Amino acid sequence: MRIRRTLATAALTALALTGAAVAPAEAATAVLTTGSPTGPAVAVGDVITANLVSGSYATFYNSATGTSGIKCAASSFSATVTSNPAAPGSAVEQLNTQTFGSCTSNVLGVTSVKSITVTNLPFTNTVSDAPGNPVKLTPGAAGAMGTTVVLGTILGSITCNYQNSTGINGTTSNTGNTIGFSAQPFTLVSGPGLCFSTGWFSATYGPVTDTSVAGSPALYVN
Repeated sequence: MRIRRTLATAALTALALTGAAVAPAEAATAVLTTGSPTGPAVAVGDVITANLVSGSYATFYNSATGTSGIKCAASSFSATVTSNPAAPGSAVEQLNTQTFGSCTSNVLGVTSVKSITVTNLPFTNTVSDAPGNPVKLTPGAAGAMGTTVVLGTILGSITCNYQNSTGINGTTSNTGNTIGFSAQPFTLVSGPGLCFSTGWFSATYGPVTDTSVAGSPALYVN
């Protein structure tokens, strides 16, 4: 009997010592999660959306540091997650829509901003968790990233067509769950002299949310 008790005690001790080895491994944190940095991974196929940060504008100015051009009080985007690996790494999204509204211009001779339309969608958005949380938005299969701006002028409507064939750079932040772009260039490919030769785009969107999940929780980058 004593031998059996000794063997049983030895077995329990051995199990306790090796418990960590037989316990299931903790799942790695994904690049994109919802609710918190340690929240559930964003599933491939989920739709993420955002409007402009409250009180901010999307702008198209005549230079990287200028204030002449167009500003829009409304803008939004919708994208689909196509890849979300374990961190560290990069997640990939497909930008499907991007809209602009409530736009005005301070350019002499321009009386109204009739429309701003993003063309050649979808685009590819690569979100990295590298230092600085860089983002790269690049053209898709349809060709160069395009933006068509229709302006009302004292002489009638004009159309300015802009393109970017190499992509634009931005950053994300878990403070406010934002994604932003600052002074990113689009080159004029057609339009009259009133159109800027380069339109510099800036905008910050947030909070970015996962609308495929109940309650549309905020998106985090890890």
